[in-house]
Amino acid sequence: MKAFVVERYGGADTVHASEVPEPLLGDHDVLVRIHAASVNPLDIKTREGELKAILPYRAPFVLGNDLAGEVAAVGARVTRFAIGDEVYARPDQNRIGTFAELIAVHQDDVATKPATLSMQEAASIPLVALTSWQALVERANLRPGQKVLIHAGSGGVGTIAIQLAKHLGAIVATTTSTANIDLVKDLGVDVVVDYKRQAFETNLHNYDVVLDTVGGATLQNSLRVLKPGGKIVSVAGPPDPAFAEELGASPVIRLAMAALSFRVRQSARRRHVTYSFLFMKASGDQLREITALIDAGTIRPVVDRVFAFESTREALAYVEEGRARAGKVVIRMK
Repeated sequence: MKAFVVERYGGADTVHASEVPEPLLGDHDVLVRIHAASVNPLDIKTREGELKAILPYRAPFVLGNDLAGEVAAVGARVTRFAIGDEVYARPDQNRIGTFAELIAVHQDDVATKPATLSMQEAASIPLVALTSWQALVERANLRPGQKVLIHAGSGGVGTIAIQLAKHLGAIVATTTSTANIDLVKDLGVDVVVDYKRQAFETNLHNYDVVLDTVGGATLQNSLRVLKPGGKIVSVAGPPDPAFAEELGASPVIRLAMAALSFRVRQSARRRHVTYSFLFMKASGDQLREITALIDAGTIRPVVDRVFAFESTREALAYVEEGRARAGKVVIRMK
């Protein structure tokens, strides 16, 4: 089958179209013929080897973390799906490879595609929606009436997290550029900070939760907007000891992660708030919850641009260079 393969860790020239063997199907796996996939910043970081301590893939490997498609075959012990079912998924972190014609995914990580979405729209959802759910519902326990700041509201995670937070009854603020103010307001945002003209840390106060998708100085400054007892959940900041323990990392990696996150954890303690790093997990059960919200009209995808499968390298470059205006970039199979 055709796939886009990372030949070695590095820059854009390390990804090539190749012929690779069709995936092996385990007893609990569904074989999905992929109709569409989407590009995430995670794909760029994976290709460059930034996450080797967390995700030690052995090159060559197929890239890609989101998919929508049709079940082509099922393993002997699969009970949830049948051939012909339309599905979508974020495969487990150890079984990525959606920039391909076929992929085998454990049935527990798969959900029926939302009936109201096209394949291309559905492919834009899994990773960012699961990230939003695990950050706001599981980690932050966001409740009605609480105030949440979601950074980069026009991004892939931001566009979904805003809608989920409004569904949960929160008061939502976001940072975005001037060009995307109308978009985030349409998604339901209550307070918009134009990061090119305003400093969010001087405009926002007494927030219960921050969802950080940027890291760096944005993460540090976000501590200032939280009230005592507040929580900041970051998908872009340094991994913390709790994540290292969850990962089952070696003592050396645990020490390294503790050192990397020491400054932000210390700053958080001084302000009587908590910091946690989130690396989202695959979950078909959570995707089913999200599907219900999508089909009810509570959450809708935001797609910036669609590329043909043959142009996967161009799609990666488009995301890497920051040319996407809002939402997700999608790859369409023939």
